[in-house]
Amino acid sequence: MPVIVNLDVMLARRKMRSKELAAKIGITEQNLSLLKSGKVRGVRFSTLARICAELECQPGDLLEYQPGPEEEDGT
Repeated sequence: MPVIVNLDVMLARRKMRSKELAAKIGITEQNLSLLKSGKVRGVRFSTLARICAELECQPGDLLEYQPGPEEEDGT
């Protein structure tokens, strides 16, 4: 998948554990873990907004686009 989730990087920069963030934004640790690993098909904007508010960051700090071979050649 060409979208990379850098949530673990931001958590480390803020010296915050996943468990703490999950509690603060009101989602389960399991769902946060799935998001961190990139194993989700989508994320609600409201959840993304709560994460950004707690970590004092922008959505672009959490999500990164890296095109794969299929995106680069237009197929």
